[in-house]
Amino acid sequence: MALLTRDIEDKLVSLLIDEGLADKKALEAAVAESTKNGQPLFSLLINKGVTDNETLTHITAYVSGVPYVNLTKSNLDQNVLDLIPFDIAQRTMSVPIAEVQNRLAVAMIDATNIQAVDYLTSLIKRPIRVFMASQESVSHVLDEYKADLSSVDQAAEITVEEEQAQENRDVKTIVQDSPISKALTAILEYAVRAKASDIHIEPLEKALKIRARVDGVLREVMQLPKSIEPALISRIKIMSNLKIDEHRIPQDGEFVVKVGDKEVDLRIAISPVIWGEQVVIRLLDKSGSSFDLEDMGYAGRSLRAIRNGIKRPNGMILTSGPTGSGKSTSLYALVKEIKDESINIITLEDPVEYKMDGVNQIQVNEDAGLTFASGLRSILRLDPDVVLVGEIRDKETAALAVQAALTGHLVLSTLHTNSAAGILPRLLDMDIEPFLLASTINTVIGQRLVRRIGERREAVDSTPLETEEVKKAIGGLLPKTAADVPAVSEDLGYKDLPLATQNAYTLVRGIETPQQPGGYKGRAGVYEVMDINETIQKLIVARATSSEIQKAAVESGMITMRQDGFLKVLNGVTTIEEVNRVTADMGS
Repeated sequence: MALLTRDIEDKLVSLLIDEGLADKKALEAAVAESTKNGQPLFSLLINKGVTDNETLTHITAYVSGVPYVNLTKSNLDQNVLDLIPFDIAQRTMSVPIAEVQNRLAVAMIDATNIQAVDYLTSLIKRPIRVFMASQESVSHVLDEYKADLSSVDQAAEITVEEEQAQENRDVKTIVQDSPISKALTAILEYAVRAKASDIHIEPLEKALKIRARVDGVLREVMQLPKSIEPALISRIKIMSNLKIDEHRIPQDGEFVVKVGDKEVDLRIAISPVIWGEQVVIRLLDKSGSSFDLEDMGYAGRSLRAIRNGIKRPNGMILTSGPTGSGKSTSLYALVKEIKDESINIITLEDPVEYKMDGVNQIQVNEDAGLTFASGLRSILRLDPDVVLVGEIRDKETAALAVQAALTGHLVLSTLHTNSAAGILPRLLDMDIEPFLLASTINTVIGQRLVRRIGERREAVDSTPLETEEVKKAIGGLLPKTAADVPAVSEDLGYKDLPLATQNAYTLVRGIETPQQPGGYKGRAGVYEVMDINETIQKLIVARATSSEIQKAAVESGMITMRQDGFLKVLNGVTTIEEVNRVTADMGS
């Protein structure tokens, strides 16, 4: 926001008081402090909570005679954003809104600054109409920009021979100035801005395909000429400290990039395939998760079961699901829930995905002999209260984890199984004695990730087929009468659940836009949380099958993943299609 003149400040204060938008005494105290200490009034009002930035921006625009716009929930088309290049928009904190009669409507933070307006006009070389917007509004629109991939196309025009000749002469030149470096940077920026979890660089017979996994679904970004492949793969290897002349065996590495104000860890996996070398880049955005159980989608019975499990001083809490289902994130959320100065939490991870203050995190390094099993032995000599083991992969690690739980530690870990019930037979297959499992496991979590419906949405009535599907999945859980609604909704953790007997249910669908492909944006978890009660303990000792254990858990009140998904459908979190996509192998 531009520096306010005294006249505008006085009008602003009067308007806040006259319109009842701020407490008069608090406002006068802030004005007095600003006058005494020479601090900007705007900042003082916000820092002291007298009012918020959006309200102040709106009022400042009004008293300055400049039109105001709120863009914090905007979804601008990419064609509109392209009217001002990203670097100019970021440098001037000015974003395009629309094009009207050959004039460009632009939202600026510093809209009253004539020099700033003239500077922007000279940069984009066209007449503009200025609107005032808050910093939050402009930052929101900047986040909607897709990275400019034109540099990737430019790099594709360079021959492999030219690129390799430059590499041989001076690696540092490649690192900073080569078109291949700029191409890779553009691909990574695109992935970060699209909130992709993975980038796949896949060699075909006559081309190189780039795909990004956004909200769990792979989408093709572009195809490049085959000639760019060797230089691009070499560039990734150089940045990951891998051997650029090794093409016969898989290699793993990592490096960090900064996009805007975000620092993103990249995990690199390179493997030889028929037509060259495939690269998969996992992006770990350090600012991407709050690790809050409710925000992640835990609710009702499931949330209560988890919190009961972590209150116990010892035992095991295990999460299960396929790769990319959010198991590690659940473990971090549990650690955040119990983290306290009075307990010693030690983790053993491969890799350490998120760094947490107050937690002692150890990175597995198999080349140096630090495996999950050897690391777990060492951890137990460090006087831990809580031990997090990234994954139980083998019999030795499983046995050590069980022993740790038996000797007074709370152990958190993950396994790759399809359901919560599948964890127990899996551990039996690792030669863990049934009576040990029955006495050590507190809670077992099964999970998947579904795509969330985006902010732009519409309500629709369910079709007869969808209504039948809802009733089949959760009809037995829904309230039977209007009087039951409050109690059932509170028990299940979802507000205002409809009656089981309805002929149609109100569902929500997302409206497809460039910012929410398919109508989705972001992901939420669907969970089943099994509390190991006496009945299930007896089944474990009897070496029961996973289906027998699942049946007993449901009879004890467990909400299955599929049921949790349909409850989220009725609460407008996701769609029936999404729940069916991720739980198709789980029956009704």
